[in-house]
Formats: sequence, C-alpha cells, structure tokens
Amino acid sequence: MAVQRTESLALLTDEDVVRARRVTRQWAVELGFSLVDQTKIVTAASELARNALVYGGGGTCRIESLLETGRRGLRLTFEDQGP
Repeated sequence: MAVQRTESLALLTDEDVVRARRVTRQWAVELGFSLVDQTKIVTAASELARNALVYGGGGTCRIESLLETGRRGLRLTFEDQGP
C-alpha cells in the first residue's frame, strides 16, 4: 500500500486526545468511510490515545492515508513511553 499522507499528533494532555479523535474523524470522512466505519475507527483512536496518555505517560499518534489499486485506507499507529 502506498502512503498518501501522514500526520503525527502529540498525546500529552486530555485536549490532545480530543484532537486525535477529531483529526481521525476528519480523515475518515475525507476518505469516504461509512458512518459506521467512522464511528468504529474514531472509537478505537479515542481508546488508544487515552491509554497512551493515562498508562503510557503520553506518546504520539501517527495517522496515514493509504491507497492500493483504488482502495483507500487509514492506518493509525500509537506509541507511548509506558512499560
């Protein structure tokens, strides 16, 4: 899959978790995800961002839009400093 676009977000505060949710939803809408799929990916992003903040002491979220033979995708990668 070819990465079309990438954005990294710091996860250091509660506001950063909200921002990760908002940006994830925005990208999912732009990529044409259904409302159900938008809800699923935003929920997953919210849980992972919150876990990185609370249990991992903060971290980052990398969002990538993907394209392969006409199919679009969204990859979220979360990293933190936890055990």
